[in-house]
Amino acid sequence: MKHGSQINGSRVLITGAGSGIGRLMALDAAARGASEILIWDLSEERGQSVRDEIVATGAKARSFSVNVADSDQVAVVAEATGPVDVLVNCAGVVTGKKLLDADEESIRRVFDVNTLALYWVTRAFLPGMLERDRGTVATISSAAGFTGVAKQTDYSASKFAAVGFTESLRSELRAEGSNVQTLVVCPYYINTGMFEGVQTKFPRLLPILEETNVATKVMDSIDSGREQLVMPSLVRILPAARMLPTRLFDKTMDFLGVNKTMDHFTGRRPMTPEPNTAAPAEEVESAARSQLQN
Repeated sequence: MKHGSQINGSRVLITGAGSGIGRLMALDAAARGASEILIWDLSEERGQSVRDEIVATGAKARSFSVNVADSDQVAVVAEATGPVDVLVNCAGVVTGKKLLDADEESIRRVFDVNTLALYWVTRAFLPGMLERDRGTVATISSAAGFTGVAKQTDYSASKFAAVGFTESLRSELRAEGSNVQTLVVCPYYINTGMFEGVQTKFPRLLPILEETNVATKVMDSIDSGREQLVMPSLVRILPAARMLPTRLFDKTMDFLGVNKTMDHFTGRRPMTPEPNTAAPAEEVESAARSQLQN
């Protein structure tokens, strides 16, 4: 695959593509000439809605209802999905509570979806990429993957893990001399509704990002073979700022208002069952087989 055309002619899979930037990236991939867009979402209804949007443009798309936190479901649906050239790990959840206010189930859910799902989904499609010696694994992390944030003890930690996951995978691929690429995306808050109620102290320096702009830049980064996308530019100082003494680093984060951003967080009310209430693997397998027959 030629540099600068990673999406055109490729089969693109996006998890969490039933809404938010996942949906926008799916539509963007279609506009860029992807041969097929594969939509994975916990909500069958939302996934099918995005599929229909894409098909209406004349592009090819299929949708699958899958709980990416369930390794058995991922394996079954991955088989029905077929080989993938571009994988975008986009599915994510947030609790938005102090450590002692968050219940055990919610904490586990954050790590199941934001961290462990990266392993199950990537392991399902990476062997095919390695065999063809081409492809891209893109992972949507967060600026919270560079610095801890109050009321994000679970979310921030899960995104730190996503950064480490991608960096380690990139190292493995480089050591093997593979042409498979990786991309990690670390944006500040995005106005998708997932972080409804968050505020920023310096909107010019740390703006709440527009989802369309983020989606476009992610797809541009995949197309160009970029390995890291950080938004906005100020977030790039975080790794260097860690060289400061801890107390000075903390004061810098407090001055920027980072630890006050979640004070008025409300989040988006769940529209679908929690991941652990999704259909069992047997039902998912039946649905997946049905997709293959259609």
